[in-house]
Amino acid sequence: MQYDLIVIGSGPGGYVAAIRASQLGLKTAIVERDELGGVCLNWGCIPTKSLLKSAQVFEYLTHASDYGISIEGNAKPDFKAMVERSRGVADGMSKGVQYLLKKNKIEVIQGTGKLTKDKKVEVTDSKDKKSVYEAKHVLLATGARSRQLPNLPQDGEKVIGYRKALTLEKQPKSMVVVGSGAIGSEFAYFYNTIGTKVTLVEYLDNIVPLEDEEVSKQLGRSFKKAGIDVKVSSEVTSVDTSGKSVKVNIKNKKGKEETVEAEIVLSAVGITPNIENIGLEEAGVEVENGRIKVDEYYQTSVKGVYAIGDIVPGQALAHVASAEGILCVEKIAGHHPEPINYNNIPGCTYTNPEVASVGFTEKAAKEAGYELKIGKFPFSASGKASAAGHKEGFVKLIFDAKYGELLGAHLIGANVTEMIAELVTARKLETTGHEIIKAVHPHPTMSEAIMEAAAAAYDEVIHI
Repeated sequence: MQYDLIVIGSGPGGYVAAIRASQLGLKTAIVERDELGGVCLNWGCIPTKSLLKSAQVFEYLTHASDYGISIEGNAKPDFKAMVERSRGVADGMSKGVQYLLKKNKIEVIQGTGKLTKDKKVEVTDSKDKKSVYEAKHVLLATGARSRQLPNLPQDGEKVIGYRKALTLEKQPKSMVVVGSGAIGSEFAYFYNTIGTKVTLVEYLDNIVPLEDEEVSKQLGRSFKKAGIDVKVSSEVTSVDTSGKSVKVNIKNKKGKEETVEAEIVLSAVGITPNIENIGLEEAGVEVENGRIKVDEYYQTSVKGVYAIGDIVPGQALAHVASAEGILCVEKIAGHHPEPINYNNIPGCTYTNPEVASVGFTEKAAKEAGYELKIGKFPFSASGKASAAGHKEGFVKLIFDAKYGELLGAHLIGANVTEMIAELVTARKLETTGHEIIKAVHPHPTMSEAIMEAAAAAYDEVIHI
C-alpha cells in the first residue's frame, strides 16, 4: 500500500505527527514495536506522575493535623497498589492513543520499523515476518532509552533504570539515585516520601543542574529538609553487587571517598537516542554526535526522510517532540510554519516543591551580554500559598533592562508547573515587564506571584 507518510514510533512525537498529518489530508501509517504512546506515556511522563500523585496524597495524610484534621491511626503507603494504579493510568492513556489513531484513520502497523536503501520501510513483526511499505515521506520518531554508564552497569535487579523503578515488586528500604535531573529528582522525591531511605548523587555542584542556580539550591535545601541525603560535586566510581545489598563507592571533587550501602541503585544519568538498527546507514542518513542531523523543519540529509524528538538535537522532552512533529508535517503538507524557538521551551520537574522554568538563567543572560533587571517574589508572602500550606519557594523573573523583554522565568513551589505556561506565552508575544505588572491577576492565587515578581524587578512590588 502506498502512503503519503509513514511514521516510525508512536510516542508523543510520532502519534501527534501522524494525527496532524491525517488532519492535513495525508494518507498516514504509524509503525510501533511496543505499546502505543511510546515510553513517555507507558514508562515515563504519565506513570511517574501517577506515582508522584500517590506520594503527594500520602504527604497530605501524614500532615493532616497541619490543616486541622485528625486521622485515627497512621496512614501507610501501599506500594503495590500505587504501582498498580500507575500502570492502570498508563494503560488507559495508551488505549486513548489507539482510539485517536483509529478516529483519524491512521493505519497502525505492529512491528519494528527500519529504513531500506531505497527509502522504503521494512517492518518485522513478532513472528519475524518482514513486510515492506512505501511512502512519499518517512518520519523517524524512535525516542530514547535509559543511558548506561560503564562504571554503573544496569543488571535490572540491583542496579536499575527508570523503567524498572516504575514496576518494582516491593518497596526498597534504601536506594541510591545517581543523577539529579528531572527523572532522578522525581524518583528521589517519590521513594523518600513513602519511606525509602534515599541518597541522591549529583556530579555537578547543584541538583537539577540545568535550572537557575537559586532554584537548584532551594530544591537542594527542600530535599535535605525532607530527609534525602543529597551529595553534590560527587560521582559514583563503582558499585559492588556481589552481596545482599549494593555497595556504592562515591568520590567527591576533593577526592574524599565513601561507601554507601543500599538495597537498590537507580541510574538516572540521562538517555541514549534509539538510532541503532533503523536503517540510517543503509539510507545514507547523516548522524552527528549521536543524533540525527536535521534542518529547522526536521528534514534529514536524505530527501523525504525526517526525524524528530529525542533522536535529534534539542531538549529531550515530550512537548518538544510533539511540537516538532506538528511543525514537520505541516511543512510536508505545504504550509509555512514558524521554526521552533528552543529558548522558549518550558521545563518542569514534578517534585515537592515543583520546579518550572523557561528561557535564560541569570548566569546565561549575563554571559549573553544583557544588562538585567531581576525580580523575586517568595511564596511565603502569598496569601494563597499560606492558606494552602505551601509557603516554600519563589518566582524569579529576569528582564532585559534596556527594552523590558522577559528573558527568563524560574519558579519553585506548589503547582508552578501549571503556572509556567503564562510566562511561555508572554515570551512568545514579546511581552514586557510593565505589561505583566499591569495585567491584573486574580486574588488569591499562586499566580499573583508572577505579577509581584515583575513588579519587584521595577521597584513597584506591594507585598514584600
